[in-house]
Amino acid sequence: MKILIINGPNLNLLGKRQPEIYGSVTFDQYFADLQFHFKEIELASYQSNVEGELINRLHEAQDEDYDGIVLNPGAYTHTSLALADAVSSIETPVVEIHISNVMDREQIRHISYISKNAAGVVSGFGLDGYKLAIQSFANLRNQ
Repeated sequence: MKILIINGPNLNLLGKRQPEIYGSVTFDQYFADLQFHFKEIELASYQSNVEGELINRLHEAQDEDYDGIVLNPGAYTHTSLALADAVSSIETPVVEIHISNVMDREQIRHISYISKNAAGVVSGFGLDGYKLAIQSFANLRNQ
């Protein structure tokens, strides 16, 4: 199995930005843990603060035969129709993830343009949400 993790804006600041919400571990540190935990899965990651680059990466992933994409669109979740269109335009299943419980935050964060086109959504489990999203692809594959 081959899975791509795509992280959106400000997720390059994990471990530094609002540790009370996002924790004190950087994504690179956590990604090494994911690779150790899922040795049988080929994992890759990508992060950008630029909406168009995220869209391009989703399109490229389709052509690279990924079995699934774990997408943390960050604040673009609540604002980007273009990113939602990109998710709906590819056949590769996408699981939307959020580190924090977005329903326990500001009202604007209760809206997701991505969710309608995602195979599933994981929210509020901290960084372990990435593990849950990766595990969900085994379930999707067996359906």
